[in-house]
Amino acid sequence: MVVSKDKLWESGHDETVEVNQRALIDKVLARYSGEFTVFRELLQNSDDARSAAVEIRFETQAFLSTKTGDIDIGNSVTSPNLETQLPDLKTTHVHQWTFKNNGMEFRDEDWNRLKKIAEGNPDEEKIGAFGVGFYSLFSVTEEPFVTSGGQWMGFYWKDKKDQLFARRGRLPESDADPQSKSWTSFTMALREPAPIPVAFDFTRFLASSLTFMSHLCEVSVYFDDKRLVRLYKSSGIPRDLGIPKGLNNRSPSGIMTVDNIQSTPLYIQAQVMKWIYTSGTEKKRINPLKSTTANKPPASGGGFFSSIFSSLSGSSTPQRVVTALPPPVPPKPIDHLAINETNVSLSIYSASIQVRLDKKLSSEIQRSTKKNPPTKMKFELIYTAKDEYDASLEEDAKQPEATGSIFQGLRADLDGVGAARVFIGHSTAQSTGVGGHVAARFIPTVERESIDFMDRNVAVWNKELLYVGGLLSRAVYEFELSTVRQHWETAGSGNGPLGEEMQRSLIGRVLHALKFFMFYTSTPSPDVSSLMEAAFFACSPSGNFPLITTKGVRHAANVRLPDSTFSGFLKDIPTVPEEIMNGASLMISGLQARGLIKAITFHDVLQELQSRPLTQTEFVACLNWWIGVFQEGDRDRLLPIRAQLINSVVLSTVDEGSGQKIIALSAIKSFINPRAPSGNIPPEGPLPEHLLPISISKSFKPEVLSSCFPWTEFTIVQWVRFLCEFEASQVEFDLNLSPSWAERVFGMVSRAWPTLSSTSKTDIIQLLRLKTCIPTSSGMMLPEQAYFPNVNIFGDLPIVVFPAGLLVKGTLERVLQDIGVRKHVELQLIFNRMIKTNEWTIADLTKYLVSVKGSLTPEEIERLKATSAFPTEVQNPEINNKKTRYRANQLYEPLDVFRTLSLPVIDWGQNTKWRSSSEEAKFLFDLGLLRYPPLEKLIYLCSTEDASIRTAALKYLIDNVASRYQDYDPMNFKDVRFIPALNGRDHCLGTVQEVFSAPWSAVNFLALQPAYQPHANKLKIKDHPPAPQLISRLQSKPPESAAEARSLFGLLAGRVQDFKSSDLRTLSATAFVPVLAEKGVAGPSLRWLPPSQCYLAGETHAAFHSKLFTFVDFGSAANAFLMACGTRNHPSVEEIAKILLADPRQFYQLAQGPIDFLSELRNLAVNSKSISQGTMLRMKRAPILLGLQRKPRKQMKPADDWDEEEWDIQYELKKPSEVIIADDTHAYQAFGDSLFTAPQEDIIEDFYVQLGSSRLSRVVREEYQPTAELNDSKQAGETRTLILERLPLFLHEHTHTRTRVAFSWFSADRNFTVKAFGKLGVVKHLSHGQFNLSKKQDASAVARRSGTGPIELWIAGNSQIDMYEVASSLNRLLFDSPKANDALLFMTILSTDLRSLKRRGYNVDRILRQQRDARLAAESARLAKQEENRLLSQPSDVHAPDLKETRLDSNQSPIVSTEGKSKAPLPFSNPFQNLRRKIGSMATSQQTTGPVKEGLSLPTSVDSNPGGQPEIKGDMSGIAASGGLATPEARVEPNPTRIPDSGSGVTPWSNISKNIEMAINSCKAESSNLLENREHMQRVKETLNDGYCDVSGRKGNLHNIGQMGSVNIYLSEEIPVDQAEPFMAAKRQSLARFIHIMTPLANIYQLSITNLHIFYDQKGGVIAFNRNGSIFLNLRYYEEWHDADVKHEKLQSAFISWYFTIAHEIAHNLVQPHNSEREFYFSAICERFIVQLGHLLSNSR
Repeated sequence: MVVSKDKLWESGHDETVEVNQRALIDKVLARYSGEFTVFRELLQNSDDARSAAVEIRFETQAFLSTKTGDIDIGNSVTSPNLETQLPDLKTTHVHQWTFKNNGMEFRDEDWNRLKKIAEGNPDEEKIGAFGVGFYSLFSVTEEPFVTSGGQWMGFYWKDKKDQLFARRGRLPESDADPQSKSWTSFTMALREPAPIPVAFDFTRFLASSLTFMSHLCEVSVYFDDKRLVRLYKSSGIPRDLGIPKGLNNRSPSGIMTVDNIQSTPLYIQAQVMKWIYTSGTEKKRINPLKSTTANKPPASGGGFFSSIFSSLSGSSTPQRVVTALPPPVPPKPIDHLAINETNVSLSIYSASIQVRLDKKLSSEIQRSTKKNPPTKMKFELIYTAKDEYDASLEEDAKQPEATGSIFQGLRADLDGVGAARVFIGHSTAQSTGVGGHVAARFIPTVERESIDFMDRNVAVWNKELLYVGGLLSRAVYEFELSTVRQHWETAGSGNGPLGEEMQRSLIGRVLHALKFFMFYTSTPSPDVSSLMEAAFFACSPSGNFPLITTKGVRHAANVRLPDSTFSGFLKDIPTVPEEIMNGASLMISGLQARGLIKAITFHDVLQELQSRPLTQTEFVACLNWWIGVFQEGDRDRLLPIRAQLINSVVLSTVDEGSGQKIIALSAIKSFINPRAPSGNIPPEGPLPEHLLPISISKSFKPEVLSSCFPWTEFTIVQWVRFLCEFEASQVEFDLNLSPSWAERVFGMVSRAWPTLSSTSKTDIIQLLRLKTCIPTSSGMMLPEQAYFPNVNIFGDLPIVVFPAGLLVKGTLERVLQDIGVRKHVELQLIFNRMIKTNEWTIADLTKYLVSVKGSLTPEEIERLKATSAFPTEVQNPEINNKKTRYRANQLYEPLDVFRTLSLPVIDWGQNTKWRSSSEEAKFLFDLGLLRYPPLEKLIYLCSTEDASIRTAALKYLIDNVASRYQDYDPMNFKDVRFIPALNGRDHCLGTVQEVFSAPWSAVNFLALQPAYQPHANKLKIKDHPPAPQLISRLQSKPPESAAEARSLFGLLAGRVQDFKSSDLRTLSATAFVPVLAEKGVAGPSLRWLPPSQCYLAGETHAAFHSKLFTFVDFGSAANAFLMACGTRNHPSVEEIAKILLADPRQFYQLAQGPIDFLSELRNLAVNSKSISQGTMLRMKRAPILLGLQRKPRKQMKPADDWDEEEWDIQYELKKPSEVIIADDTHAYQAFGDSLFTAPQEDIIEDFYVQLGSSRLSRVVREEYQPTAELNDSKQAGETRTLILERLPLFLHEHTHTRTRVAFSWFSADRNFTVKAFGKLGVVKHLSHGQFNLSKKQDASAVARRSGTGPIELWIAGNSQIDMYEVASSLNRLLFDSPKANDALLFMTILSTDLRSLKRRGYNVDRILRQQRDARLAAESARLAKQEENRLLSQPSDVHAPDLKETRLDSNQSPIVSTEGKSKAPLPFSNPFQNLRRKIGSMATSQQTTGPVKEGLSLPTSVDSNPGGQPEIKGDMSGIAASGGLATPEARVEPNPTRIPDSGSGVTPWSNISKNIEMAINSCKAESSNLLENREHMQRVKETLNDGYCDVSGRKGNLHNIGQMGSVNIYLSEEIPVDQAEPFMAAKRQSLARFIHIMTPLANIYQLSITNLHIFYDQKGGVIAFNRNGSIFLNLRYYEEWHDADVKHEKLQSAFISWYFTIAHEIAHNLVQPHNSEREFYFSAICERFIVQLGHLLSNSR
């Protein structure tokens, strides 16, 4: 049932709502944050009450007692004697505050409202609105007491609890003083005595508060009976200013309209007792601008603008300044009771506002403020003008106290520190953002600290009022700018321009105004400044904004931002002064953002350029500006603009002759390039009007003028044309009349002539040829009428004569000749006069001919060549004393060298010196005069019998062969003996085929004489004899000593390339290597051996090899020749084997013990394939193998106690058949002291077996002696289950050899049984050679099999089963050649729980699941078959095992296949692989690229096949797999690798190290260009078809396509050979980076980089392979894995990966198959060099 609210209301009863008044008042007071809140509220109330004066009294207890006469001597507080000692205002406590005003007396409604909380004054003319201001008194007192108009009211907390009561009464008539009753008094007995507010700061607060009070004019402050401060305010006469034109006087919503603006001067006078300066906060003063003298008091700490904030907030924290203390000066006595008078003048701008609200908004505001909004009000702004601001600074500087002036809070805040506040009757915490305080009827928050923007309707009121504030600010700014405009125009209206000082003053005044109205962000509400700023600009609809410029006050639209680019030529554009740009940058940026002010535009530039001509300086600046614009801009777009510019610019110049000259830029067409020939045109001469003045063009680069303006260079041709067409008004510049001007013109033309084009030259010739412009001895002539000066051979010709002496030669001569000046007279005439008169010598004739050479025709030149006109120096006086004359080509130039050679030289005479470089000599050479003899002639002179001629001729040949006889080939004169040679010590001449430059006299060849050795190349003498001659000499006369051999062989080493292969084979068999006989050996002391029978001594050859073979060393150079002839570094394996067979005992003795002897055997084992079959047969029958036999050192312990230290090892040389391979540990323990066994090292044992040694397991027969069988043995069943469970794991790990039976057969019910017996005994029978021994031992497990029957495992029930015996006995039946490591591995798998195996990396679950599924399937098939057989016939009792069952299905794993090659062997792991895997993880943890994983981890996958065995893909070389079946490397504890042993002790590391050195030394460079596929080696594959490492090479052939550095590059046959060159070009960068990785790795392994090779194929999995010691690395895998990282200098993963790859291939030099032995050496190699790898990795970071 639902009951209505009305019914419920009727049934209820009323209860009062109680208010905790104390808590309510405390919460109200909590919202007041200012220190002077009490006085702020009381002052505002006083102003509302129309008070004219206020008194504030701070009274101590002593003073109060004295005033009331209530003095208690015992309990009174002693007041200091104010007449003698003033108390400290900071510390002296007062007990009562009294505030009095002389305003209207309280009315009854006032008394009633006083006791009501939150009931404000409803009078809209009053500031108070919320009715909580009076209750601020409770912040200092518990019981405030109020008197007014003869009445009183006191407040008290009843029963000292939370309810406030008021008691009211009338003052007694007897105490009534008419004057005192007119004052309203608020008495506040302090809750706790405290010092008065900081006196100086309180005074500043009062000074600021008094400013905007409407009625309050005077405030006095007393301390007891002393008046500390008296402030008096007086206002001047208001001046109506109106509203500036163009400003919108209505607010955006239209509710407020400004109808007038007034300016009122305000004067505040202060009388301050110096006592209060002792308690103020020090303030930083701003020194006045004019105060620059040094005797001013130093500035104190703190900020000037922070003083206003402190005065309003009451902060009293002093600001400390750390300064150097001056010397102590005795303080002057200060009279603290003295009065300091100071004053301040302000201007208050007020806007009269008419308010029109709609009813809704009015009611909402009335609801919020509890009073009706006013209809009229004012908005006031304190604006401190520049002069007032400076005056206040000066007044502040006069204050001697550190606290500064009390009026600092009224000074303009130009830096926007927030000192200017909003007054709502009194100061609030809201800053204005401008430089001055504002006062208006804003509606504040309750605590009156800020403007209320939260209430929606109140926010409308406040925002509209802020618009009025922005309008008033703009009006004040406009008034200030109007005043500045008047001053500017008045000052500039005189005769002279505006004075600089006046201009600076006015600019400073505007700067002050701009900084005043900068509109910094206000606090706490930023909306105040932002709204005022928006109104500041928005109140002008036209957008006009006045601003000071360099030309006075202008509207911002006409003002431009200054730009230094235009300052050189724009003088009339009004721009913002630099002072404004720097001092009011924020305002300028705001104007620019609003689009009120812009940068200089091209239109501005054109406007000024069109208004006046430019001076030359301005003209240059203008051109520079345009050049910069044109060069950086879009030239096509700027071309129309350039046309406007050219049509606008006018230049004004001053001409000395004609005065001022005006030149339009559009008239300019050309300019003079000062760097061109035209740059020397005389500027004083006539020039065309279209030419840019030279004084201007010299300031620019010609290429700039031609590219940025439509002008061209003024050329010489244009100048000459202008001179020819110009009608000179002055004779001095007439080309036809003035010889001097003609001389200058020809000088200019001649200097420019070489640079002129043929067309220009033709133009000038045509212009000058018709002008009488040639000055001659006969006056001005046409060119064709004048002659050159050197033509005046008859004295009567008009020759060219220039008045200033300009020489007619060189270019000028060519110019004159080209324009028609005559160069010579007729040639025949000259010959006739010369021959007839005989007055001219050959020198005279040649000199003249040279002078006229340019004018000679080709026919005349030919006539001169054919004329016999030139005599020789040597004449025969007997022939009528008549000179014989020759043609020029029959004579040589007159040089001493030709005279020495007795060659005919031309008769040049004695008076003139011959110079080969002279023009005369060159002319004669052109006519055919010989400069050097022909080569045939010279060779003839070299072979003549006259020694002096021969020597001079050869020297001339040597000196000139490179320059004049470049076609010299001595083979053209091979039969002429002209080469000076030495035959022994005799000098002789030889042909070029008989003489050699090098010192080959040692083999009886003619050698070039030492004096001519430096010139052997010039004479083209061969350095060395040909190879056949050298071979003949070595055969006929070998060297007689080691020194001679060293020299000769070293000489021949440089000529190895000259020998053919057949020549080297001949030398290999020629005995020419001298060898000294050993001391004490009979016979000759020196013998000669062929190079093939010698070996080079070096650091690597064994010490005892020198006793078996002949080692020689003639130095590196000579040794290189011997190596080419067949000498090797060390003996071959075949040779060592033959030496060993020759005398094994001596060989062993020379080895000095078993260590080196084993090293040699190991070398033979590694390289056994290099030993011939015949030698191997001999080795099988000879005692060449080292056998080890242990002998007891002392009393033997029981046989079961195996202690190596109890035995001594004896070594003997035995035949292979006499040595046993100890592959059965138990048998070796039993018979080891009777046998000679092979060293326990796989490579040695295999070699012994290869030679015929027997394995111990083959010569020992075991006989088992069990006791009674234990039927139904639980232990037997558990053992069988365990073996069948763990055997797949073991078979998976055992991959280096195949099993005899398949696991599927082994796991059948009857094929593997386990039987238990009470006790087991084993009798071992040894039958070998002469030994027939037997020994019995107890055993815990043995395995046996009869023929192809089932395998039986017998276990002993009397002891715990030894899993090692189980493993080793089963291995003998599972494998043909079991190894000790196999038993250890199987034992570990059998004896370790599955969880531990799984933790070690064995994939237990998957393998067992696969095997279990396979067994179940096989069992199901078997049962089905049995059931089928049972139905068909009776089953047999016993079935012989079917041979087919022993084979694998075609689908089964190849791990047990009968085909040995069907499964590539997997290696054993070793501990070092853990380190390799850890290093590899660094490379693989980042990324996986391409088909394979980065670094060492290659892709390995496991696929299940029908046979149940896992198929392993990936790297079979021991690299960790990523997922799938775990390889041995993935286990934490891998099986131990069997370390090759030597005897019963540990193999010395030196032996292993020698093997490693042997493997590294076996690496070699590949010399073949074609690598063909080989199939005889095993392979380790990355997949079943493609291998990671292919030790047999590749399937396809590789072709050598070139080298990069020292590394050979091979290409797969899949890629055509003709693509080799493009391939090298395309892969050049990756090849270089790969070699960059290979080189440091080769250095680590001490390999030559030539031993490493690079190949590239397009498919397949071969990463690297080893071919006969040559290592090949696949570039394709490098590019896929590492090239991207190496390109970015990330080298570590590449170094790690290829480090192990190279080590893998080096190990193949020792062991080819991938078995445990190769894995051991691989690990040993890696371990040997791992430290160097670490250094490389650390350096590569």
